[in-house]
Amino acid sequence: MLQLQALIFTSVVLPWILSSAAKDEYLDVRKHKKDIVNFPDYMNQDSDYDPMAPKVEDMPTCLLCVCLSGSVYCEEVSPELSAVPGLPKETAYLYARFNKITKISNKHFADMVTLKRIDLSANLISEIEDGAFSKLPNLEELTLAENKLTRLPMLPTQLVLFNANFNKLKTQGVKATTFQRLTRLAYLYLGNNELTAVPQLPESLHVVHMHNNKISTITDQTFCKGNSSYYIRTNMDEVRLDGNPIMLSKHPNSFICLQSLPIGWYN
Repeated sequence: MLQLQALIFTSVVLPWILSSAAKDEYLDVRKHKKDIVNFPDYMNQDSDYDPMAPKVEDMPTCLLCVCLSGSVYCEEVSPELSAVPGLPKETAYLYARFNKITKISNKHFADMVTLKRIDLSANLISEIEDGAFSKLPNLEELTLAENKLTRLPMLPTQLVLFNANFNKLKTQGVKATTFQRLTRLAYLYLGNNELTAVPQLPESLHVVHMHNNKISTITDQTFCKGNSSYYIRTNMDEVRLDGNPIMLSKHPNSFICLQSLPIGWYN
């Protein structure tokens, strides 16, 4: 009986097993092997990053900004603009608002004799070197509003308008004669700072805004000449001091030389 079973296994079952194994091996060989492709991991990379791209400061200014008939517009530049770009020699008007500029050095405007207006509003400027604007003989308008300045540098004497609203200016960071020597200055905006006193003001001023500071007192000499009842400040059209901890009623003679009282709401 055992011999019969061995004979059946050898002649029938074993050939079938070997045939089935051979068939499976054949099918495996016939299958197409998929190519293995290693894709870069884009999920972990900055899609805007290009290691070969030039740095902002290395790009030609008139490619980075818009240059048009002596005006340079570098507003809200992308990628971020963190320094004043080199300017064409004929530049008269620079608008570099809404960027990330942090410092103005002496080299940025060196010998730019054609510049008449600079607007650097809404940057992150916290430092300006004293000579940064000293070689600009034709600069008439300088706007530094909405920055982080605690002190002011020397300003060009021919300025007509100066705007430093919304900074962090402190009285110790503004020399007493900073504005007095600007004999053409007509418009002075120093609102929303941390000033505790009114600086000396030139006779040329038409408008001075110093609202929302920390000014708590003024004297008869601040706007007028306390020793003269005949002095009239004829150019001064508008003074704004609201938002300061000052009681105007305590200083009745401080505005006697003005043609109109300070504007705004006061206690």
